[in-house]
Amino acid sequence: MNSHSYGGRQRHGRGRSRRRAGRGRFQEQRPQAPKQKTFWQRIAAFFGGNDGDQRKPAPQSRNGQERPQQQQREREPRPQRKPESVEVTSPRLYVGNLSFDATESDLFELFNGVGHVQNAEVVSYRHNQRSKGFAFVSMQTIDEAKRAVEELHDKEFLGRKLVVSGAKSSEHSHD
Repeated sequence: MNSHSYGGRQRHGRGRSRRRAGRGRFQEQRPQAPKQKTFWQRIAAFFGGNDGDQRKPAPQSRNGQERPQQQQREREPRPQRKPESVEVTSPRLYVGNLSFDATESDLFELFNGVGHVQNAEVVSYRHNQRSKGFAFVSMQTIDEAKRAVEELHDKEFLGRKLVVSGAKSSEHSHD
């Protein structure tokens, strides 16, 4: 290929052929100078701290020692947390493991089968109004609340087993 064929600049330095001199079989091997890093490699090294290497550093445990790859991939599943059962000391109940599709009117209907419901409130995220998966229901009396826990705890509702227990009082919620 002629270096002038596309009208572009020559790739090779002035007066150099495509072949480099000194590639013969019996020539002495010269040590190569380290490659100059590109501007972006230097920027990445500055912010990333890995000197622009394309390789990822070996994963490390909390004490700074390297972790074996297999141990990193195969993590033990977390033990499932059992919800703590809170004794019913007020008409206010905690309803957990609630389906994200459950509405306050669904809870009104469900708990009205047990006693008189004063209020049902599904807790949701402020920014997108999506349910957090739990709610609070206030019954008329403490006895109705106790009966609701007995009848509805572990009952399947909208595809999930409900967790129904007494709600923690406001004194404990600030811990």
